[in-house]
Amino acid sequence: MAGPSARDTLRVGTRGSRLALWQADHVVARLRAGHAGLGVERVIVRTLGDKRPEAALAAIGGRGAFTREIEDALRRGTIDVAVHSLKDLPTGIAEGLELGAVLVREDPRDALLSKVAPSLQALPEGARIGTSSLRRRAQLLALRADLRVIDLRGNVPTRLEKLERGECDAIVLARAGLLRLGLEGRIAEVFEPEALLPAAGQGAIAVQIRAGEPEVAGLLAPLDHEPTRLATAAERALLARLEGGCQVPVGALGTLAGRRLTLRGLVADVEGGEVVRDSEARDVGGEAEARALGEALGERLLRQGAAPILARVRALHAGPAGFEA
Repeated sequence: MAGPSARDTLRVGTRGSRLALWQADHVVARLRAGHAGLGVERVIVRTLGDKRPEAALAAIGGRGAFTREIEDALRRGTIDVAVHSLKDLPTGIAEGLELGAVLVREDPRDALLSKVAPSLQALPEGARIGTSSLRRRAQLLALRADLRVIDLRGNVPTRLEKLERGECDAIVLARAGLLRLGLEGRIAEVFEPEALLPAAGQGAIAVQIRAGEPEVAGLLAPLDHEPTRLATAAERALLARLEGGCQVPVGALGTLAGRRLTLRGLVADVEGGEVVRDSEARDVGGEAEARALGEALGERLLRQGAAPILARVRALHAGPAGFEA
């Protein structure tokens, strides 16, 4: 269908994980509250990443492994909008689709969960810390080179179960997801960005739509949060400039004060021995200027030493950019 009329139901596509369902239900509730009489239903779409939860992400399509089937359903018209964690979305928006809304961001910081210590520094020497993220691995090892970083896949409940079973001494997850699932009490420590810079788009929910459907875009417009959209546009532009289609250890965080957008960026080698970080601030009037800021900071990081780090990472970890929880 070309877009919902007054008698149609808006079909909201999502993955089936607990966190994805929370996010989709949040969007559904906002739509119903803002548009009296609008029919809205949730449609679960299984992605390749859900079907193969233990497979290496690079082998099954990286970040796109958690969005591709949902985007296909959106193109086919079996759903009308798609709800994603923004950091799951590849930096190049798929042809024929666009972002209809980026909701106000939850806390973008990373969090440590552990049964054996209250903080990263309190973990015993050689402690096993679980994460599937090269970004987290690199920064954790830069903080403590003695840690044993082990690969940890699965959704939030699965990772918590692995922690409970003692498969690792600690894990690192996005605080936003823990807050949304009511699991804040499990957090031992929240990392400030100076210690662990988040992933581009972390903490933000994106709603994707088909291009050229103004009625659907109009329904979503009240959900869009401009400061989050601008900040994450800069972060994703930085990542796009650096990643080159590969999984790379890049951190990015934008913050907006008035029209002044400050963007911090980081590139690190996977063993944490070399870290390049910088920041840039500009007044921005819209997304184009926010993206230009991200691209400019990416260029500067490359000139400051990120290029050889990324070349080494790509040689060791060829494949599309990875997913983080």
